[in-house]
Amino acid sequence: MWGLKRKMPGQRRGKGIVVLVSILGLIFLISYVAGRWGLFESSRISLSNEKIAVISIQGVLTSAEDTIRQFKRYEENQDVKALVLRIDSPGGTVVAAQEIYAEIQKLKGDKVVLASMGNVAASGGYYVACAAEEIIANPGTLTGSIGVISEYPNIEQLMKKVGLKSEVLKAGRFKDLGNPTREMTEEERKVLQDLIDNIHEQFIRDVALGRGRTVEEIEPLADGRVFTGEQAKEQGLVDSLGNFQDALDRAAELAGIEGKPVILYPEEKRKKIWEYLVQGLAEAMGSMLRSTLEHGIP
Repeated sequence: MWGLKRKMPGQRRGKGIVVLVSILGLIFLISYVAGRWGLFESSRISLSNEKIAVISIQGVLTSAEDTIRQFKRYEENQDVKALVLRIDSPGGTVVAAQEIYAEIQKLKGDKVVLASMGNVAASGGYYVACAAEEIIANPGTLTGSIGVISEYPNIEQLMKKVGLKSEVLKAGRFKDLGNPTREMTEEERKVLQDLIDNIHEQFIRDVALGRGRTVEEIEPLADGRVFTGEQAKEQGLVDSLGNFQDALDRAAELAGIEGKPVILYPEEKRKKIWEYLVQGLAEAMGSMLRSTLEHGIP
């Protein structure tokens, strides 16, 4: 018939390829958007289930950015009823701990926040935990260490032996405070001690606030010593003893979640070389601390 055009095999094949490429492109786009917004996470597939998000706080605390980013991810998610901080850290910088502490304080009231302690949650690790509504530790967890430390090496004698001399030009008599090439003066030592004492006072105040106790009650425990989870519970530094699953169960209970909640775990990320080094250092410090407590100082 004259009104019909017969499609050649090459034309049909060409259109089929276009359709296939379009479908693959659509799948790629959907996958990208889903991955970007976490739509494939178990937390967001089930719209009817209430959720608990796990916030991982691991290793030496040198920055609060990654942890705060985790908080922000769930801050506006009304399905996430509780956050469980899984802490395994020997401490770190004061500011990193304070920033995480402050962010947890902002979340309280909107979401239940619990802290679950792993092997070590000492110094800055404990600082962070105190912002939570409740702290759950394992009996053998190493925690506490409410104190501040600052070290200043002195290589003056070494420099004399090798024939080196340092010349310092400064404006302001404390500008080279902590200069390792000379002995520290008493005036300089007092300036540094006042600085450390003030940070220690901030630490104690925040622990007291987080634990609902007075500064006077915390001060006798804030001499830098480390406690086991069991000892910490006796001193009122943690609320109860239990493992990570116990913390999840308690968070569900406090959040009023009925049935089995969906648990949101942190995303795995590829570590950089320096992060492996820091993690190794943290693990070595924890191992050494545990060994000292178990066997005593030789």
